[in-house]
Amino acid sequence: MSAAEPGRTEEYGTLYVVGIGPGLPHAMTQRARDVIRSADVVVASTLYQEFLRKDGTLPPESAAVESGESEASNPRPDGGLTAAGEEGTVLERADGSRQLLVRSSMGRQVELARDAFERVRAGQTVAHVSGGDPNVYGKSDLVFTMAEEDDATDVPIEIVPGVTAALGCAAKLGAPLSNDFCTVSLSDKWRGWAEIEEKLRAAAVSGFVVVLYNCWRNYERAVDILREERHDDAPVAIVNDAGRGTAGRNLEDETHTITTLGEATDHDEEVGGMGTSLVVGTDETEVWENDHREFLVTPRGGRDVEDF
Repeated sequence: MSAAEPGRTEEYGTLYVVGIGPGLPHAMTQRARDVIRSADVVVASTLYQEFLRKDGTLPPESAAVESGESEASNPRPDGGLTAAGEEGTVLERADGSRQLLVRSSMGRQVELARDAFERVRAGQTVAHVSGGDPNVYGKSDLVFTMAEEDDATDVPIEIVPGVTAALGCAAKLGAPLSNDFCTVSLSDKWRGWAEIEEKLRAAAVSGFVVVLYNCWRNYERAVDILREERHDDAPVAIVNDAGRGTAGRNLEDETHTITTLGEATDHDEEVGGMGTSLVVGTDETEVWENDHREFLVTPRGGRDVEDF
């Protein structure tokens, strides 16, 4: 079937790119949970599959009935396997309907997107799971890029938002993002370091609270650049696996450390990997403490109680 063939759109399913935040049930939106539970096909990494089973968003492993195609809806036109020739796992839900679970991995995203297009055209609903929010260093851009590449303008696409790491960190820390802020990824896989450095300098000079993603790459280099434009006593928080509690992947548990920009690189052992984010405050950001613990607070526009 060609993308331009008339009269078929109403028979299609929908491709959902679903943000699940940190992945644990309590941090997902109800919309995300509903879409995943009802989808004919769910594409998710092994880690996210584990998280999604915790509250029954996905059926338990014991619900697997076979490997191969789901009978929940129309099969793919070729009746074949999942992307790259790998079989998925057919799960039987409590109501007796079936759902196909396909494992996602970094090296198979192109094939998985094409596979999803075929399934949607065959009438299936596909939920492609993205950690955090699909639009914040997630999977939404890949889906649209692939749709453009494959002339898949006929495929219905919907993005389901989720809680991104910056917001998860902010909730853990108190109110560090109450004024203007920005996020910068330190991954240089698709862009040179010169571009990243330019963004870091602009963010520091502009007075944004800066949230650094992908801190397992070049975080010390990024801190050095920010120190050139911002005082060493600016508060910094190092957060691992925000929102994951005891299910963290980096240091086993969700952790956070409040330090300063000048001392941030003294905490190498607390920068655990891809789940680590740094929140770099401004000269307005304060460390505030109550009877329980410390928080970071950045007043909105420097306002005080009288402004309310």
